[in-house]
Amino acid sequence: MTLTLTHAHGDRVTVAHEATGTELFAYVYRPEAAWEAPKPYLHPVRTLSGAVVTDYRPNDHRWHKGLQLTASHLSGQNLWGGNTYVHGEGYVALPERIGSMAHTAFEEVSATGDRAVLAERLSWHPHGGELWAEEERRIEVGGVDPDAGSWSLTWTSAVTNRRAEPLRFGSPTTHGRPAAGYTGLFWRGPRAFRDGRVFTAGADGGDLMGSQADWLAYVGEHDGRDGHATVVFEHAPGNDHAGEKGTHPAHWFVRSDPFAAVAPSWAFHEELVLDPGDTLTRGYRVHVADGAWDRERVAAHVAGVAW
Repeated sequence: MTLTLTHAHGDRVTVAHEATGTELFAYVYRPEAAWEAPKPYLHPVRTLSGAVVTDYRPNDHRWHKGLQLTASHLSGQNLWGGNTYVHGEGYVALPERIGSMAHTAFEEVSATGDRAVLAERLSWHPHGGELWAEEERRIEVGGVDPDAGSWSLTWTSAVTNRRAEPLRFGSPTTHGRPAAGYTGLFWRGPRAFRDGRVFTAGADGGDLMGSQADWLAYVGEHDGRDGHATVVFEHAPGNDHAGEKGTHPAHWFVRSDPFAAVAPSWAFHEELVLDPGDTLTRGYRVHVADGAWDRERVAAHVAGVAW
């Protein structure tokens, strides 16, 4: 179950599973088009059998790139990409609001046995280039199970406000558009995954937008090859997504029509305010599996993997 790692410096890091010969994902950190709010992303992400479960620059949203961390409304700036939602006007081209999340350095890039690690430092900037935030990001790959046809990655980001005033994380919904609370970690699925099955431990489909749950699963069917894949998104316990400890609650942004997308939103119903010098830390696990898993199988798998 050995994982291997290839680093094309200045461009990407690729992690592969030696036994199957499958490249599980590429982490691309080279800068891209300014209009698309440059930031690192994972694409393509594949199942152990080699099926792709992410999309890249689809014609409806060129700034959707695999799995990435986003900030659609950040103190008046757009670190998401493309047009900016303005209440009463809809989506407006405001290039002077498009910012970026820039790769600064890797602290660790390693693969040993059945585990791979990417530890990275990034800086967040508005359109003018000032330093607004610094991020420490850690992506760990493991849990490779050829018998189950699955593997997992854990994504942890710690974002520190470097401004002299609060950073306000919002979304189109906090700015007046219903059911568009995307911000934070964001996954865009392949076009073939449209109309896939979406469920949590206690609900299905249309009931999930803006809801809360420990995990959410998306099952899609491939084009070009037979079969399905299941992608499961899971909150770290420390996220306190339900808000019992007084921290800002998270809610699921999820769509299966007109495209497949999932985000455990940082600011679905209300803004998240990060004071100067404070750090926002969030962790997630993404399980990637061959086949159409049902609720019972997903629940058992999630329960069997300790944080």
